[in-house]
Amino acid sequence: MPIKKMENPRLYRQIADQLIKLIDNNEFPPGSRLPAERELAEQLQVSRASVREALIALEVIGLVDVKVGNGVIVKARRSNAEPVMAEAGRDQWHEPDDELGINLDFSTELPPFSLLQARLLIEPEAAALAALHASNAELEAIRAAYKQNCEDNRANSHTHPGDRLFHIRIAQASGNPAYGFIIGHLLGHRYGSMFRMLQAHFTPSDMPNVSEHEHLAILNALEKRNAKAARQAMKLHIERVISTFGGVQE
Repeated sequence: MPIKKMENPRLYRQIADQLIKLIDNNEFPPGSRLPAERELAEQLQVSRASVREALIALEVIGLVDVKVGNGVIVKARRSNAEPVMAEAGRDQWHEPDDELGINLDFSTELPPFSLLQARLLIEPEAAALAALHASNAELEAIRAAYKQNCEDNRANSHTHPGDRLFHIRIAQASGNPAYGFIIGHLLGHRYGSMFRMLQAHFTPSDMPNVSEHEHLAILNALEKRNAKAARQAMKLHIERVISTFGGVQE
């Protein structure tokens, strides 16, 4: 069972899943060493960083022993142990690190302009990466969110789920799970009271229509695989939202 080139190289779990299959098929029996990081990266045509993440994930679930400078050694599978890749890496969110002496409250409502400024730093790059890495299925999901956004506008929605879903799906399609996590966390909840009040007072009547056209420009750039255009379209969109809510007329 030869190692296959990764069709979607951005997910370490895909790499790990393929290595698990090779180990289960006894291509790499207990006690043997997996190919070196560099060799795996070349065969899979992915970055060494992605390979390293996959190997660490396999170590987390107890399938290999990573010995720096001495290779990655396959461990004997316990009969009652079935590795679950979805569990690898989840423990970092269970509780804050007491050694830091800080309070992490994920339920805190962020001030609207702080939220928008953070999005301005993250989302243009996420859009550029999505133009390069999004699968066809992910592009279809982004277009579906855009269509929902249009329907929301026709229904005079005050919560705009399609709008938020559009941005979340772009971040999720970037190939960087951190972008998807951050934007999903920022936009995956109902608008807070401050943001709702800001919208109620300062949203011009044509804003949904303007945003719809800006979203279409982003979508077109993504579907054309034009990273530069996607980055610029997203940047202009969020800057326009900030200027609108901030009372700055361009």
